[in-house]
Amino acid sequence: MTVPVLTDSHCHLDFPDFDQERPEVITRALDAGVRRMVTICTRLRNEPQVRAIAEAHEPVFYAAGTHPMSAAEEPLATVDQLVALSRHPKFVGIGETGLDYHYTADSAEVQRRSLRLHIEAAQETGLPLIIHARDADQDMARILTEGFRAKEYTCVMHCFSSGAGLARAALDLGFYLSMSGIAAFPKSQELRDIFAAAPVDRILVETDSPYLAPPPHRGRRNEPAYVAHTARKGAEVFGLAFEEFAAQTEVNFDRLFAKAAAWQDTARQRPAREARA
Repeated sequence: MTVPVLTDSHCHLDFPDFDQERPEVITRALDAGVRRMVTICTRLRNEPQVRAIAEAHEPVFYAAGTHPMSAAEEPLATVDQLVALSRHPKFVGIGETGLDYHYTADSAEVQRRSLRLHIEAAQETGLPLIIHARDADQDMARILTEGFRAKEYTCVMHCFSSGAGLARAALDLGFYLSMSGIAAFPKSQELRDIFAAAPVDRILVETDSPYLAPPPHRGRRNEPAYVAHTARKGAEVFGLAFEEFAAQTEVNFDRLFAKAAAWQDTARQRPAREARA
């Protein structure tokens, strides 16, 4: 039986949860049809370790930024710093960045400054911005919109679990919503309704592993292989066959993360070139 191909658009393979079996976790993902993973660096001082994972594993790409919950603890990223990191061939996104007023509302001002710097880096590089948003819908919509009006950029609302208003504001800017295991939780019908109202060509899937494992793994460590469970729920939400929904999310990922798609194309061509040599 053919396993539908998927991409885990957001995971954290550098976290200690995976230290004892990182190669095995990546192998299990490939066996489950997850052909690509984007591992996210949340503190720029950890970028070398995250980059090393992407360099060591063909299916893994990476992005880097300062997570909003760390914004007050870390030096502010500079646009030049992010632009320099973006020159790595497997660096495919800016972030995650964003606003989190649930746990860290006391650092709201520095979070907003950090977010604007990341937006500028996304505008400069042409790479998609990766957004974390929690309990900050109004400020998030305002800052993203102001930045876009100044200069257009692309963006994904990672692990989207905010309100319908922020979803609409993001979609109106041409941005993407990423579906995590939260969307598969039994009590998440309101969130599923928000996704159902979105265009299916603007949807990605992710694990945010090691967090937010979808059923039937809820409460345990998440890993990229489990993105298939979220994608199955996504297919239900959109009234599509699993294979059709999976294929659509692949098209969506390739469109947004064009640098990762170009790497894959080059990798496929490499054996043919080597055979001719």
